[in-house]
Amino acid sequence: MSRICQLTGKSVMVGNNVSHSNRKTKRRFLPNLLTKKFYIPEEDSYITLKVSASALRTVNKKGISACLKEAREKGYLK
Repeated sequence: MSRICQLTGKSVMVGNNVSHSNRKTKRRFLPNLLTKKFYIPEEDSYITLKVSASALRTVNKKGISACLKEAREKGYLK
């Protein structure tokens, strides 16, 4: 499975390691992903998602139902 947040769509970014002598080599910035199980009271079931730490904070603020609805509208979740 790829390193993409299922709620926000955050994915790997590409950049450079820059040394003291200013040499540049390619590197990857990985998102802070967690596999988390959420309870959905409307469906009375659990769902397992791979979410970023920032998406977890958004879920705590808005609620899982609102976040799932947004993710489906944006096409991040099937």
